Amino acid sequence: MKALGAFIAAPAVLRGRFLLFADSPRHYSARCIEVVQRSLVIDMLSQFKLGAFLDVLPQPGPKTTSWFSHPETFTAADFARYRGSGINAFHIGWGYGANAFDDATTILAAWNRFIAAHPDELVRIDTAAHLTFAKHAGKVGIILGFQNAEHFRSVSDVDAFHAAGQRVSQLTYNLRNAIGSGYEERPDGGLTAFGASIVGRMNEVGIAVDLSHCGDRTTMETLAIARRPAVVSHSNCRALSPHPRCKTDAQISQLAAGGGVMGISAVRMFVRTSGVATFEDVLDHFDHVAKLAGVEHVGVGSDIDLDGYDKLPPVLHRRMLTGYKENAPASGDIAGLDHPQRIYDLTEGLIRRGYSDANIELILGGNFRRALAAIWRA
Repeated sequence: MKALGAFIAAPAVLRGRFLLFADSPRHYSARCIEVVQRSLVIDMLSQFKLGAFLDVLPQPGPKTTSWFSHPETFTAADFARYRGSGINAFHIGWGYGANAFDDATTILAAWNRFIAAHPDELVRIDTAAHLTFAKHAGKVGIILGFQNAEHFRSVSDVDAFHAAGQRVSQLTYNLRNAIGSGYEERPDGGLTAFGASIVGRMNEVGIAVDLSHCGDRTTMETLAIARRPAVVSHSNCRALSPHPRCKTDAQISQLAAGGGVMGISAVRMFVRTSGVATFEDVLDHFDHVAKLAGVEHVGVGSDIDLDGYDKLPPVLHRRMLTGYKENAPASGDIAGLDHPQRIYDLTEGLIRRGYSDANIELILGGNFRRALAAIWRA
């Protein structure tokens, strides 16, 4: 087995299981390792490493040194950790502040500079072919996207941001914007006329319409008019967890009917609204979508960066936990999905649940590749 960074060149065997990483005590089955290494693996919401990009927008306090301000500080060891994760493409799905257009412009420019500074390690994903290229070339793919669409002030802005590399956009974040309503908005006013024009242009130029944070009415009205598959990059099933950010069976079925895919998140408050969310609870959400809509319509959208929430800088960790609003836990992570090699743990879990190798390959990335190929063929 080829060594890379933290990989062990000759894995130690323990009852048919392999110690794959020098910095981790976890052992994985040969079947798991083979499936992951054979698969194109896409995490449709993983913000790379939030703490390394703190200075992309103005921040209170002293200026930080980050991968954005100093791309050279992203080292070979950093790359080895991302490459060794088994994830071939990360959709970074960033948010922004009140100055949506200016902030989004600044963020995209910073990401493009960072990727361009590391051509041997990173590749911007603009097409489905780039996903395959990243896998075979041993590079880490970056899919540029935002968790809101407020930066689209007009239909022409959709074209401009597509030209700058954006390939995914949530229509709304949590509240109402000119396009539609987020899940926290009461009442959900649905997709606006302007929103319908934005969705139409996103379909035309090839930007994926992401409904992860949209309210129920906005979600269904968008699915009714979409001419390309839509995606839910990161969410969970309301049938298992009655949080309003989760998607109903009707929404999941309609998404699948249009060829879309839903990524399952590992955010504790969406996986389970009471008690302690476990690894097995996360697998239940994969099972639910697969049984309801077909295994062809479920994928991975972890909604955590490489190391999980609890290793974020304190200010970001607190910001993440405020989403719980009440009874916020001390930890935001789910055991087993809180480390860089979590895709191997997820694969072992899917094996335990009886999924075939072919179906695991679909879940790990094949499904999202299919949907994105249909969306991006402008």
